[in-house]
Amino acid sequence: IRVMPEFDMPGHATAWVVSHPEIASAPGPYKIERQPGIFDPTLDPTNEKTYKLLEPFFAEMAALFPDAYMHIGGDENEGKQWNANPKIQAFMKKNGIKDNHELQTYFNKRILKFLQKNGKIMMGWDEIFQPDIPKNIVIQSWRGQEALAKVARQGNTGILSNGYYIDLMQPASDHYVVDPLPANTTLTAEEQKRVLGGEATMWSEWVSPETIDSRIWTRTAAIAERLWSSRDVNDVDDMYRRLDVISLQLEELGLTHRKNQAMLLRRLVNDNYIEPLKTLVSIVEPVKIYQRYQQRPQSMLSPLTGLIDAAQADAPKARIFNKLVGKMIANKSHLADILLLKSFFTEWKNTGVQLTPMFENNPALFEAKQLAIDLQNLGEIGLEIADIFENGKTTPAEWRNAKVKMLDEIAKPKAALEFQVVESMKKLIAEMK
Repeated sequence: IRVMPEFDMPGHATAWVVSHPEIASAPGPYKIERQPGIFDPTLDPTNEKTYKLLEPFFAEMAALFPDAYMHIGGDENEGKQWNANPKIQAFMKKNGIKDNHELQTYFNKRILKFLQKNGKIMMGWDEIFQPDIPKNIVIQSWRGQEALAKVARQGNTGILSNGYYIDLMQPASDHYVVDPLPANTTLTAEEQKRVLGGEATMWSEWVSPETIDSRIWTRTAAIAERLWSSRDVNDVDDMYRRLDVISLQLEELGLTHRKNQAMLLRRLVNDNYIEPLKTLVSIVEPVKIYQRYQQRPQSMLSPLTGLIDAAQADAPKARIFNKLVGKMIANKSHLADILLLKSFFTEWKNTGVQLTPMFENNPALFEAKQLAIDLQNLGEIGLEIADIFENGKTTPAEWRNAKVKMLDEIAKPKAALEFQVVESMKKLIAEMK
């Protein structure tokens, strides 16, 4: 295990300037942020006090962290405070610095000297990549494969994070198909050597000690295999087969990605009987990308104990169901598959009935009460679908359209959770023409 620190600068600097307002680009006052987002506080690259603070700081950090690399961030600096500061603007004019990108490059070159003095290799995000950036700086790309390819063409080395953001709650299959060097790369053999690999990124706005393992594992194992394997190792079904085994092995090592889910569910109902909730969370997942910010606003002090925190990416029963539907459509259905479908639908219908009073009478679950109703409706629609398949019935377009409309409503997030079986049910309906 290698520990490489990142000290983000000159943007994302709120924590810096709360304690050291003298190196800020605006007078403040400043306070620690408790909301997610990108904020204005930025270090002043024209102030020598900034460098007098940072030089001994990096010397101290270099002694604490033995890894060869040290990350300076450099991302998401919008330059608002620089634009509004007359002294900074005068400095830029005096030194022929035409824009904020060049000013940040000036800052990075100053910091590079501190790191080199302490035997460290500088790494930073996409934003620090400029035409005149020194070639010995490593770029970490959140923008994607083409941005990383530009880094390699210019002569810098880099790694890819775009596609590996596990905090965004995407399934392992999405991460598994992303390669730092895609099959259609136009990089020469020499340029490809500058692509060092990738890094799975886990930001911590929406995790607690109880949920962190479930957000990191098991998807990080799939990303690790992607980065350690040749591009033609890409069978998603086989990856999931092996990932289920790895999940058990990780639990045996002491990780809590499986067992803590039951604990969170028991706490929500204040009861040991959680089978209905387990059924629900086996086919729903938290909303993806950055939707949680909009769907369920919270601060950094909010408790992370809701149903969304118990739910996980790669909902297991949803994956089994979706695979079954794919098999049915490909094989034009077998009786055994239809019977298995009916068992899913019956369970959903009955579970929805059980969950409705549980959700309505429990303050911790009240926000998700529509999910119980939707689960019952999914089961009832599904049983109709299974009956039609089993008996070879025909269906009018009006029936199909009405069911798809219902499914569209069910697909909408509630309590920042989404059913992962809706699209497969739509595919079954589409087969009934």
